[in-house]
Amino acid sequence: MALPDSTAPLFAHLERLGIQTRTIEHAPVFTVEEAQATYDAIPGVHCKNLFLKDAKGTLFLVVCPHDRAIAVNQLHKRLGCKRLSFGKADLLMEVLGVEPGSVTPFALINDPDRRVTVILDAAMMAATVANYHPLVNTATTSIGTADLRRFLDDLGHTVHVVDLAAAPDAA
Repeated sequence: MALPDSTAPLFAHLERLGIQTRTIEHAPVFTVEEAQATYDAIPGVHCKNLFLKDAKGTLFLVVCPHDRAIAVNQLHKRLGCKRLSFGKADLLMEVLGVEPGSVTPFALINDPDRRVTVILDAAMMAATVANYHPLVNTATTSIGTADLRRFLDDLGHTVHVVDLAAAPDAA
């Protein structure tokens, strides 16, 4: 099994930044539950990604550990916006160039207009290594969390590190 050519620009960009990653290929996974079969073989924090849109059309990518409970109907309070909903598949493809099941912070490389605001879970960022799909759901790429931040900063996206485990009123 080989990664598709669509991942080459991502890995070339990471290499240009001097960021080392480790990628393991596996059967396609579409949900956190399906991905759990890969966790034992891949060290680090395993993550989920939520592509969200607020009532004004502002786009967010919320990235957190796979087991973090996120109350989307309460998250808007923490982010200072009105009502959040999941972004539709066609919007996801238009803005981040990936399909549902392949959402990842690496897809921000496909958002040169910086339409997406990035929300990173504080506990995830406190870990040494985190794991994300490399634009496709047939592989998992491990990256140092400091290197993930450097990648996102290089892309010029607005990034907020938020304690998503805290009660919404605590933020």
